[in-house]
Amino acid sequence: MPPKVKSTRVDKAYERLKADILNGKLPPGFQAPEPDIAGRLGMSRTPVREALIRLEAERLVDLIPRRGARVLAISKKDICEVFEILSVLEGLAAASAAKGKCSDLMLDRIEEAVTCAENALNAGDMDAWAVLDDRFHRLIAQGSENARLDEMISGLLNQVFRGTLVLVRMNKGPAADPGDHRALYEAIRAEDPEKASTVAREHRLAGLARMKQVLEDCGLPHV
Repeated sequence: MPPKVKSTRVDKAYERLKADILNGKLPPGFQAPEPDIAGRLGMSRTPVREALIRLEAERLVDLIPRRGARVLAISKKDICEVFEILSVLEGLAAASAAKGKCSDLMLDRIEEAVTCAENALNAGDMDAWAVLDDRFHRLIAQGSENARLDEMISGLLNQVFRGTLVLVRMNKGPAADPGDHRALYEAIRAEDPEKASTVAREHRLAGLARMKQVLEDCGLPHV
């Protein structure tokens, strides 16, 4: 099989499995052998195996010898660790994006994500808001024009998306001030790196504080 074709198949298997994990179609605790997972996707085992290895590296699944893969839950400790790291990395990404590296097209995409999220929030659609919140943070990372930073942030967002979705439903609203999104967008457009970094960092830490409280109030060790 030509390398490019193989890579494309692995990417497709990875994206499909990741989507099913993040949206809950494959919930925490789901376990199946590789042949069953490959059959579910209608693909051969080789690209599925390589996709699962990538997902294990992102801590979305655990590969068990002779027993296949198990979808991992995210614990309160996981959420705390990831959010603390994101507060630093996203602050760096926001500052980089605000140094004139963000193209007009990217700025328009960020503004669109902010507006759509505001509309979803006004309509009380928390699931849609969670998806748009995730998109917003990924766009900020992309706008940094730092490929390694973008990759690190993307992997961490993959780990906590399910937790964010569950907790935003329980909280009946965003964990942090949703107005921070527009403030961050405006700081980047105004090319104010210091403000952009501060807003991004404080927004993530405020979200962490609220999520910890919700988990404690509900007595949930993981989601």
